[in-house]
Amino acid sequence: MLDSAIEQRAAWLRAEIERHNHAYYVLDAPTIPDAEYDRLFRELQTLEAEFPALRTPDSPTLRVGAPPLKEFTSVTHGVPMLSLNNAFEEAEVRAFDARVREGIELANGEVDYAVEPKFDGLAISLTYRDGVFVRGATRGDGATGEEVTENLRTVRAIPLRLTGEGWPAELEVRGEVLMLKADFERLNARQREKGEKEFANPRNAAAGSLRQLDSRITAGRPLTFFAYGVGVGANSLKPATHDEVMQALAVWGFPVTAERRVVRGVAGLM
Repeated sequence: MLDSAIEQRAAWLRAEIERHNHAYYVLDAPTIPDAEYDRLFRELQTLEAEFPALRTPDSPTLRVGAPPLKEFTSVTHGVPMLSLNNAFEEAEVRAFDARVREGIELANGEVDYAVEPKFDGLAISLTYRDGVFVRGATRGDGATGEEVTENLRTVRAIPLRLTGEGWPAELEVRGEVLMLKADFERLNARQREKGEKEFANPRNAAAGSLRQLDSRITAGRPLTFFAYGVGVGANSLKPATHDEVMQALAVWGFPVTAERRVVRGVAGLM
């Protein structure tokens, strides 16, 4: 049987390491030196190696990657992951607004719109049960995608356990895995130093990194994540608007873009 002091130490280490992960990768405000973080991480690795029963599904040690898979399995999305429409001219924006107002039977008045950047990476779905990350999948064709759970565990901006309160028992968070331009440049510099092929652009680098059968390769790539919505579980959320959902996701530990606003009508969109 495990000593209660050892269990408590392991639990403290998991929480402390993830708190520092969130500060570094989500808030961009590191709270301890890298050497101290490494010391905590190695201590948890040592404890889990000596006492395997200590390893939990939300352990940060899982972020370093797992043994390679033979293939990805297929995942059916509980709520389809639909694509977005484009609008390049003001007339197209006005037509979109007209369709929205007709759809909600608003003859007069203006609609409030949530606006935010459209990230150029790979759309993914993250499933949490009782606040713990249990499965991740790519968008695929919108109806089915590929399970890439182990790869997504290595993305340190993705919480393995939710913080705060108010989330449903089953919650599916949707967002984009991407590579920031500065990280992309550093990755290609490393590729050049090793005499290996450079990546064409950040989107291809992100997509290729996430679809590795060996998650240890993914763990070595500078990927990040931004949440932008909810699939399964949306109907049980208390927030009434998209902007309130984004605020809730931030409280639960997800990175959400700061470049978002609520605007009114066509004029606000333009």
